[in-house]
Amino acid sequence: MPSTRGAARRAGRPGIALTVIVTCQLMVVLDSTIVNIANPHIKDALNFSTSGLSWVINAYTLTFGGLLLLGGRAGDILGRRRVFVAGISLFTLASLAAGLAQEPWQLLAARAVQGIGGAIASTTSLALITTTFPEGPARTKAFGVYAAVSGGGGAIGLLAGGVLVQWLDWRWIFFVNLPIGLAVALLAPLYIDESPRHSSRFDLLGALTSTLGMSSLVYGFIRAADDGWRDGWTIGAFVAAVVLLALFVVQEHRTSDPITPLSLFADRNRAGSYAIMLALGGCLLGLIFFLVIYVQNVLGYSAIKTGIGFLPVTGAIGVAATLAQKLLPRFGPKPFLIVGTAVTTVSMVWFTRIAPDSSYVTGVMGPMIVFGLGLGLTFVTLTLTAVSGIAQQQAGAASGLLNAMQGVGGALGLSILVTVFGSASRSEGRKQVADFMATGTPRQKADFAKSGNLPTKWADAVLTHGVTTAYLAGVVIIGVAFLISLFVIKVRKSDLAALSGDGMPAGL
Repeated sequence: MPSTRGAARRAGRPGIALTVIVTCQLMVVLDSTIVNIANPHIKDALNFSTSGLSWVINAYTLTFGGLLLLGGRAGDILGRRRVFVAGISLFTLASLAAGLAQEPWQLLAARAVQGIGGAIASTTSLALITTTFPEGPARTKAFGVYAAVSGGGGAIGLLAGGVLVQWLDWRWIFFVNLPIGLAVALLAPLYIDESPRHSSRFDLLGALTSTLGMSSLVYGFIRAADDGWRDGWTIGAFVAAVVLLALFVVQEHRTSDPITPLSLFADRNRAGSYAIMLALGGCLLGLIFFLVIYVQNVLGYSAIKTGIGFLPVTGAIGVAATLAQKLLPRFGPKPFLIVGTAVTTVSMVWFTRIAPDSSYVTGVMGPMIVFGLGLGLTFVTLTLTAVSGIAQQQAGAASGLLNAMQGVGGALGLSILVTVFGSASRSEGRKQVADFMATGTPRQKADFAKSGNLPTKWADAVLTHGVTTAYLAGVVIIGVAFLISLFVIKVRKSDLAALSGDGMPAGL
């Protein structure tokens, strides 16, 4: 029998409870993108190589995505509020270590621990909404706020990163987490009730094989970007990934307490939601990563101007998320998933039209707003369909799996887009060097012979071609999500009744 402990000392204030939960989620999501703007400064300060620098992002996203599942189970077994506080505390301490890092390995280790703490805190934060708010309009509204923060946190991270890097120092992108994390850890026991605890065991082997398997898969793509597909380490990484992920599936079949209950995939709506979130996560992180490079290197924006330039996507996500949470009880999830993924696909196609001479308004802001609208419609809907009707004892695993799909999708999608970018850039580079040698001035050729760097005109053409080709891969990824929305997701009357909270909406 489950037991409940630790009633909130200041219960009955759901608004404050939701604020604490979404503040934690904002910190976790923000840290997956805030380092993008600081990366050039980190590279110079700690002497990172270019390939090593990508692991400042991936060290976080991989442990975050890989351990979300274990975090969900930990919340079910030990109590979600207890695990929530432990996760945010670990995240905060790791942030301090990252800010104090003096060597590349120290920063990468701290980022990996940040990912562990973020995974524990994030998955329990979503599950805490299901236990804090009753199913119906109140929970739908709470999920809407949560989804808006999850979707917009990346853009907010870029702005915060720009401000902190330009006005203070790159280390403050980590130090800023200290007062916020401490406040969340202290306020949670005051305003959030502890959840029932369920007797079970941890599936450590499942967590280990899934995390190492995904790490090997991502490393294989990143290695291929630099060393090619025939490289021994590239092939070995992919072989290891196949073996480890196969062991993960076997383990989940055999254990009585799996980290990923395979029964969660029996529901086609839930399984489809996970697949769509995987695709969205891949497109979102890859889009931001390359767009920051384009805006800073081609458009010549400063760190803080780059952050401000990403604000429109946050507003678009907020508008779409608000609209979705109001209309979902009436129309159900399928229309919003179809429209959301279709709009997002259109925006990715638009991004492939970026050119070296594109303006910010037509090349960046326009498709960014469209992308945000699609993301807002889709995130809210996925958050609901993934946990709707789930048993309380599996709420942590179900929400953890949804967040895991976003985290793993982000790491995997970024690695795929980086691979496409590297291949396209090398091919375009050879063409631009030939053009430069035919049309460049003698002074330019002398400078090129000395530094090995193409002049701005030709360098921008190489970079832009790599970015747009990578975005073509993003079109394919999000296009798959659209097809899943169209053919896999099915609306049921019970889903609509659960969304309305008191039976079927009028007229249905």
